Amino acid sequence: MISRFFFILFFSVLSFAVTSQIRFEAAVQNLLQKPYYKNASVGMHVVDLDSGDELYNLNADKVLIPASTMKLVTSASAFELLGAGYRFETQINYRGKILKNGDLEGDLVLVGGADPALGSEYFQDYYIDFLKNWAKKIRAQGIQKITGDLIFDGSIFNSERVPDTWIWGDIGNYYGAGANAFTVYDNMFRITFSSPKKVGKATKVIVTYPKLEGLQIKNEVVSADNNVDNAYVFGSPFDKTRIIRGTIPRDRKAFTIKAAIHQPEEILAKEFLKALNDEGIFVMGKIAFESANQKDLKTIYIQESPTLAEIGEVLNHESVNLFAEHFLNQIAVEKMGTGNREEAIQLIKEFWDSKGISIEYLFMEDGSGLSHFNAVSPVFFTQLLKFMSNNEAFVNTLPTAGEGTLNRFSQNLFPGETLLAKSGSMTRVRCYSGYLKTEKGKTLVFSFMFNHFTGSHSALINEIQQLLTELKTL
Repeated sequence: MISRFFFILFFSVLSFAVTSQIRFEAAVQNLLQKPYYKNASVGMHVVDLDSGDELYNLNADKVLIPASTMKLVTSASAFELLGAGYRFETQINYRGKILKNGDLEGDLVLVGGADPALGSEYFQDYYIDFLKNWAKKIRAQGIQKITGDLIFDGSIFNSERVPDTWIWGDIGNYYGAGANAFTVYDNMFRITFSSPKKVGKATKVIVTYPKLEGLQIKNEVVSADNNVDNAYVFGSPFDKTRIIRGTIPRDRKAFTIKAAIHQPEEILAKEFLKALNDEGIFVMGKIAFESANQKDLKTIYIQESPTLAEIGEVLNHESVNLFAEHFLNQIAVEKMGTGNREEAIQLIKEFWDSKGISIEYLFMEDGSGLSHFNAVSPVFFTQLLKFMSNNEAFVNTLPTAGEGTLNRFSQNLFPGETLLAKSGSMTRVRCYSGYLKTEKGKTLVFSFMFNHFTGSHSALINEIQQLLTELKTL
């Protein structure tokens, strides 16, 4: 009698699981029949984390544009190759001799450590008055006057300002800022406009902050009857001419947009020189951006960054392109001696290949996913996430429902850490990869990738949330 009871219970549970899976598959097919997705390229893969069983496969081997889900590859690689506790270091050094009268007969040399968080808005409490602190550390060495130069050594990275496959429409805007040995303030400046009451009329640029020497702005932005920032900044990483096109809301006394700084070392140099002067330390020579013979240097102070885990949490929660590019380049710094995007990508491919994850499903051009030339398959994401599932520091970088880039997902439907995932979006691209806990306590690893759809992103977000709700019942 007891054995018969358990026999019936077993098949009841099995029947429910099969029904749930059929319901999920039907929901996917119904979605793909909608006109917005009929001609789209779609790939999906779902596996059981513990058993490794494949629960759903739709074009799982097809490589698709991942957008910001590429950050999963970059951050996972950095956690494995650098470690969660890794810190970037900016060194303040001098060469020469400090005299009793306070003169440094020589140069003050800053060696950039490519700290992506230096002065960042995301880490304001960590870098409180960091430039003033640097100046005080120098004064504590007895230095009051520097007879030589103030040198900024950025040789930790090569000369590439932005990846060569980033598009013209991105690189002038804040999210198109490239990694730099002296990244500071998120490599971003602000442009504030005023706009007239009438629609379609010219706007005025009131102020830019911080001030960029030599900046030239051609303003083509007009007023619009909406409440949206539709202004875009265009300009080369190698000059300071910026053309701004698009619209901002009408009848505004002050409306601010954000743009990329591609020469952050100049901002840092200018503000550091002021901090030195405020501390009573005067530089008699020039500001120079050049490599220094580091064997001749004596260290005054080392500014450490937050840990890789702390920066990584912001990277994946807020999808910060700049942080991802720094993680990528730093892998090459530690393994090859110099930050080089192409060498870092090769190191990443070799690492995952050594772990048995096929790199034939990975075409990587940058660390952030901003390049349209990136291509990854859903199965690569599920294999990577399965491998990383025991790396608690990495898993903690992923937002939950209602947080960061998952802010559109319902905390009621996905309470606590039921859903942990990274999103990716660009024009006609929407992707999600992550972990989902089912109602029966299983953990599923999933990757949903939509390319070239014609509907709205908002509608697709709602559709994907519904698919995950169905999946949660498995």
